[in-house]
Amino acid sequence: MNDEQFTQFPKMARLQREVIVTEKIDGTNAQLYITDDGKMLFGSRTRWITPGDDNFGFARWATDHKDELMQLGPGRHFGEWWGRGIQRNYGLSYRRFSLFNVVRWCPRGEVPKAIPTADPRNVKMQDMLPSCCHLVPILWQGLFSTAEATIQLWELGQTGSQAAPGFMNPEGIVLFHTAGNVGFKMTLDNDGVPKSTLK
Repeated sequence: MNDEQFTQFPKMARLQREVIVTEKIDGTNAQLYITDDGKMLFGSRTRWITPGDDNFGFARWATDHKDELMQLGPGRHFGEWWGRGIQRNYGLSYRRFSLFNVVRWCPRGEVPKAIPTADPRNVKMQDMLPSCCHLVPILWQGLFSTAEATIQLWELGQTGSQAAPGFMNPEGIVLFHTAGNVGFKMTLDNDGVPKSTLK
């Protein structure tokens, strides 16, 4: 028998499956990691942070809102930390944390919806979003279509940010392919140019 470990070719997702198009907010990536034993860690896109070694004040804000944020439960919670003093600012005098997982969370004041599962007999409902958090805005849901993605990007450019209504310089959109569990971004400016060449 061969001693080399066998690597299975990964299963491919079907392209013509649901995508969720959300607004891409121009802030800084942030994450909360809540352990099973109730510890909370704070992160940027590339590293762990603390209130003393922070990223635009996210760790300090999360520390101040820890009791509410613990309602998110164990696991990794990714989102955008945005607003005053970060990237586009969006005309805000404060900062917000908007989570990316729009399927899982129900904003306060709304009725939780059923979350689709592989087995329709297994009914799972959305969890209530802590009041200190927001969600990235959903712009459209449906079967994958490059034409629809282009339409959604164009409409965002015409109508302005849905995350900060009235702000007319939004960044773009994210298409989350549910079957592939992967996101793709499209921006209104310089979409075909690598980000590293824009600095």
